[in-house]
Amino acid sequence: MKEYEVRRINNLMDENIYPLVEESRKSGFRFLQKLVNDYKEGSNTFNKPGEALNGVYGLDGALVAVGGININPFSDDVRIGRVRRFYVANDYRRHGIGTLLLETLISEAKNQFQILVLNSTPQADVFYTSFGFIKSDKYPNSTHYLTLKTYS
Repeated sequence: MKEYEVRRINNLMDENIYPLVEESRKSGFRFLQKLVNDYKEGSNTFNKPGEALNGVYGLDGALVAVGGININPFSDDVRIGRVRRFYVANDYRRHGIGTLLLETLISEAKNQFQILVLNSTPQADVFYTSFGFIKSDKYPNSTHYLTLKTYS
């Protein structure tokens, strides 16, 4: 039996995300609170073509990580997706949770996008480059990009 499971989040308001929000806030990150606020007001519900919001759940059903893909809001090119609101609970880091979640997001992104971009901290650079992301400012408001398909 698997220890963790990645599942699509269809309604964020039905999930117990608040422990992750609080932990991330204490660590100096506000983007999970922004995720909740944007979701509540309807400005970003990850429901456009190719978009997804996923969670990683433990055997006890607890949400231990979250991350999503949006059409890149900083580009007019709908073939560019963006990894958004990617967070793994502190106690679950270095256990393969982030890898499981990012592999799922990349796999899903390949169905819709040709490029995947993200904006990250220097501490996460090694993590993202290990998946083939290239550190570059080639795309606006992004620190890394990954080519999923060649443009035709």
